[in-house]
Amino acid sequence: MNIKIRHERKNDYDEIKRINDLAFGQENEGKMIEALRKTSNYDTRLSLVAILDNNIIGHILFYQVKIKTNQGKLTVLSLAPIAVHPHYQNKGIGSQLVRKGIEVAKDCGFDAIIVVGHPTYYPRFGFKKASIYEIKCPFEVPDEAFLALEIKENILKNCKGTIEFPKEYFEAI
Repeated sequence: MNIKIRHERKNDYDEIKRINDLAFGQENEGKMIEALRKTSNYDTRLSLVAILDNNIIGHILFYQVKIKTNQGKLTVLSLAPIAVHPHYQNKGIGSQLVRKGIEVAKDCGFDAIIVVGHPTYYPRFGFKKASIYEIKCPFEVPDEAFLALEIKENILKNCKGTIEFPKEYFEAI
């Protein structure tokens, strides 16, 4: 498959929502993306689509969040959501989106990414349990499913803090 990955465009919005709704079997993620787009921190460079034959078949979003520490706040990215059309799942498209997304995040000057996700999927990209950096999630999540990736070496060393997600993450749920 000849997959192309590019930044989202305004005319992609409906299809991005549809792909997320199909991939997750619900509308929560699509609604969350729509809510985040209305915020001042939304950056279209961090919203990528996978294209096959001029059709969007996948999407990944990275969004700025803060780690509240005793020393202040550190801005990192949250990876969420990632969606691939059900007909194209398990073909490596999600992996291509994650790899490209990490590259774009680095190019945009971000030093770390967190994700609440599958504990056997994300480590292949370098993600480790966030708890090794003493980073906590503000809601109940299994330790092995809350992960962090240092893009800049040692940026999370001695970080010790709690992620602050924007309210838009929770409004659609």
